[in-house]
Amino acid sequence: MDLGFSEQQEMLRKMARDFLTAQCPKRLVRDMEDDGVGYPQELWQKMAELGWHGLAFPENYGGGGGTFLDLMVLLEEMGRACLPGPFFSTAVLGGLSILDLGDEEQKREFLPQIARGTVIMTLALQEADAKYAPSSINTSAVPNRQGYSYTINGSKLFVPYAHLSDWMLCVARTRNGGTSLEKSIHLFLVNTKSLGVSYDLLTTIANDRQCEVRFHNVIVPKQYVLRSGWNGVAQILQKAAVAKCIEMVGQAQQVLEMSVEYAKTRIQFGRPIGSFQAIQHHCANMAVDVESARLMAYRAAWQISEGVPCAREASAAKVWVNEACKRVMALGHQIHGAIGFTWDHDMQLFSRRAVTGRTSFGDSDFHRDQVGLAL
Repeated sequence: MDLGFSEQQEMLRKMARDFLTAQCPKRLVRDMEDDGVGYPQELWQKMAELGWHGLAFPENYGGGGGTFLDLMVLLEEMGRACLPGPFFSTAVLGGLSILDLGDEEQKREFLPQIARGTVIMTLALQEADAKYAPSSINTSAVPNRQGYSYTINGSKLFVPYAHLSDWMLCVARTRNGGTSLEKSIHLFLVNTKSLGVSYDLLTTIANDRQCEVRFHNVIVPKQYVLRSGWNGVAQILQKAAVAKCIEMVGQAQQVLEMSVEYAKTRIQFGRPIGSFQAIQHHCANMAVDVESARLMAYRAAWQISEGVPCAREASAAKVWVNEACKRVMALGHQIHGAIGFTWDHDMQLFSRRAVTGRTSFGDSDFHRDQVGLAL
């Protein structure tokens, strides 16, 4: 059983780590938290030139011909670097969704633009009750009489980088009767410059640019409707949850390494604190959690990449990674003590992002329910 990266994936991992270490220092991460745009546009274009945006797209759509698993190798390094910006919302939520659910014209229109870094996308899914279920979708999409377009009305919460996006995938209900609830749910490609689209930035613990988006009589042409139903939305959620797991594993790995290094160099009572058994056990527990989280997350990512059904494994991974990262961050703060809570220290950058990661694309209780259903 070979659980390691392929030679190409190992090269990608090393190249990504070297690049992000040089181009995305933690000083830049802090600057972007206070920046109105929220991401470095020069870095965004450099990543596009490296082929990262379209890594998992077929070559005939301008992509790199890679797999979902290849993209996950990249995302772990991005989590490690606390990379700011709309890469996740564009490449994972937007690009992979169009690749899986879009028709040929939609793929040819959008995927090359994403690969070139010339378009930013996002997903507008959650509503006021913050649940992931077809019954929670109250945003309506009413077909116009001629049948050439739809009119969308409603509001969405926690939409990442909506204020920067050129297009967003909006999940809406097309009719209330005559068809099943699941089949009435569809995905609509909405131009964010359309009349009737408005947004407000939300204040979040990670300063990660989530928005409330409102749709008031927004017209969407028929050619921008993706074949979906709730099964398509569930497929997006599954990939997004596993991708978020991988990103969180990268964050936890970095916190582990930071904590071990600090334990080696922090002198207390005339000796390094790492020489005390309690601190050694903290580090050991962190290492066990990081390794188990990585194994579960990558198993689910491999299954998705191979086209193997993995609803139970994906949800189990999200539950475990959520809880493991919570423990890793808590122990990291225990080891660092008061300095880890100061704004100038890197520890708080990771622990704040771990909070938002645990609730993204389903919290632990939601995914426990999914595992129970699968069983």
